[in-house]
Amino acid sequence: GSRQVRLVDGPGRCAGRVEIYYQGQWGTVCDDAWDTADANVVCRQLSCGWAVEAAGSARFGEGSGHIWLDGVNCSGDETALWNCSAEAWGQHDCGHKEDAGVVCSEFMALRLENSDGCSGRLQVFYNGTWGSVCSNSMTPHTAKLVCKELGCGDGGTQEISIFYGRVNGTAWLDHVQCGESNSSFWQCPSDPWELQSYDDVRDEANITCNGRKPERTPVAACPNSTSCTDREKIRAVGGKDGCSGRVEVWHRGSWGTVCDDSWDMQDAEVACRQLGCGPAVSALAEAAFGEGTGPIWLEQVECRGTEPSLQACWARTGDGGACRHKEDAAVNCLAASSVTASPPQRGNISSH
Repeated sequence: GSRQVRLVDGPGRCAGRVEIYYQGQWGTVCDDAWDTADANVVCRQLSCGWAVEAAGSARFGEGSGHIWLDGVNCSGDETALWNCSAEAWGQHDCGHKEDAGVVCSEFMALRLENSDGCSGRLQVFYNGTWGSVCSNSMTPHTAKLVCKELGCGDGGTQEISIFYGRVNGTAWLDHVQCGESNSSFWQCPSDPWELQSYDDVRDEANITCNGRKPERTPVAACPNSTSCTDREKIRAVGGKDGCSGRVEVWHRGSWGTVCDDSWDMQDAEVACRQLGCGPAVSALAEAAFGEGTGPIWLEQVECRGTEPSLQACWARTGDGGACRHKEDAAVNCLAASSVTASPPQRGNISSH
């Protein structure tokens, strides 16, 4: 009765950080041993279908307050998360950077595929995969609702392709017929949701909206503001394009370096992703791009390679004095820097 579960800070009702209400307070769940069987129980409990992904390492941000459960081990058939075996309530050896999350099959999102995010092929995310939307008998009001949903203005048009082009596509939806009475794309009548293949490019719904997404604030504005994004808390110094160089992270109001103790490709992979520079080519040690100055913020970084940022990895903070700047870590990443952030990883694309 008094216990509840919810998903927060995710892009929709059925994806987010898992929080449990217990003894009058909301708290989180640690990602130790967190897997699909555990996530399934949460998804079913919230009528969100089944688990598409069991997310760890505070994928949906760090919670606060209690960490109620650790070492959760569900068979998958339980009716509630607290019926699974786990450590005693409140017993854990975790920090909030290990907060567990889920993406459930009923989580739905929308996107237009061009780089501006406000034009192109219409796709929906459902049951863990992106699929197109077929253009058959789509109403004009549908385009308008898509644009509003994506923050791309208050109207849009469906672009009709007149030439046949062979494609190998899959679509979730057909005959989407939004009317004046529908206030959201997700309420619109359509054929039942099912993944179907199509082979003519003319079957794909393409929409162009009349507005643009607001420009991203330039990276330079960050360090002075209180709410920095992960992308703004890292830089590569000394390389030619911002995608190679000495790794520096922003912490407590200043830039500092990372020590090369245990610095490896998994760490570099995370740094390159956080920089918006694609995959890592190499992880470099011994001040390969010169010695930095100021604090050495991180001494021993141990990323798994899947984390969204270096800050999310397990690390020993650099106040132990074990490192010198001649051990500053660096990276070479594959891509040239795109000032816009890299596209979100699968499953956390916002539908707002």
